Amino acid sequence: MLIGIDASRAVSPSPTGTENYSRFLIKYLAKVSHSTLRLYFNSPPPEEFYAELLGFSSIEFKVMPFPRLWTHFRLSLEMALDSPDILFVPAHVIPLIHPKATAVTVHDLGFKYYPKAHPFLQRLYLDLSTRYNAQVASVIIADSEATRRDLVSFYRIPLSKIRVVYPGLDPAVKPVRDKRRIEKVKARYGIKGDYFLFVGTIQPRKNLKRLAEAFTLFRQETSAPVKLVLAGKPGWLYQEAVPSVRDDIILTGYVPRDDLLALLSGAKLFVFPSLYEGFGFPVLEAMACGVPVMCSNTSSLPELAEGIALMVDPTDVEGMAQAMERVWREGVAEEVIERGKERAASFSWEKCAQAVMQILEGL
Repeated sequence: MLIGIDASRAVSPSPTGTENYSRFLIKYLAKVSHSTLRLYFNSPPPEEFYAELLGFSSIEFKVMPFPRLWTHFRLSLEMALDSPDILFVPAHVIPLIHPKATAVTVHDLGFKYYPKAHPFLQRLYLDLSTRYNAQVASVIIADSEATRRDLVSFYRIPLSKIRVVYPGLDPAVKPVRDKRRIEKVKARYGIKGDYFLFVGTIQPRKNLKRLAEAFTLFRQETSAPVKLVLAGKPGWLYQEAVPSVRDDIILTGYVPRDDLLALLSGAKLFVFPSLYEGFGFPVLEAMACGVPVMCSNTSSLPELAEGIALMVDPTDVEGMAQAMERVWREGVAEEVIERGKERAASFSWEKCAQAVMQILEGL
């Protein structure tokens, strides 16, 4: 059986959640597949991506450069001329021409809840492409039960058409034990002393202004010598999303993976008050690094962290401040931290790939 995969999003130089999903899932599908996997690219992938997959005889690479609208023109043409038995689109939109057996992953519907967090044209595109994906796909893979409920609610997709398959966690995400390395990375970003850490794109949906207000209340109550570090690249409406410049809040910009693991491992508390998440990779990564977590009690996050993290109403500034104070004064039991590591480890890319492959071959 020949399974085609749109791999165009798997090789981003500055990957975020969906790009990492595509890359890791493709890598692990190669390990578990008994079928031939043909990967379609719109530009030559980097050598390291080739190196990761060259050992698998079941992998084919097909690079098809095209200046614009690659998916609907060039990938569609390929589907018309030399179609695979099945097409899988893990992080984008299904081409206009596609095999009858086509699967797609829908990661989240945050644009439905917070439309102002996206430019108008992007929001329109997200709505139209998600509606189109949901209608023409043979099967939809959702990252979480929350996303499955949203697909049913907003697009009236039958439950029977949607499969929930949790993504995995990068096995390289582990606590950094070398304190000198942590201090070196902290110095690189101008961080001195203790800090709370947020990781994610800086945009309104991440709820950072309320987080800053809660942090202010926490500082007033405790006089704690601690900073709030916001790590992530600027997103849409960055200026509206970012808190006012203050000495106790540090904006790092995009942080590469090696530095990020050190920052996570050195944090006193990981804070993630996002208003909506389709999955929430940063929460898993923080738990895997042995960091106490405070996160929202909304969307998909309870599926990941309930019973381990401090779950808070993301609109309750005082509640967030109280959670910070509790961790600062009382700490978090080692048993809870260990449970967080175990929970994070249960989200395996191998399990994800096996479940996805079972769905694809079932088509």
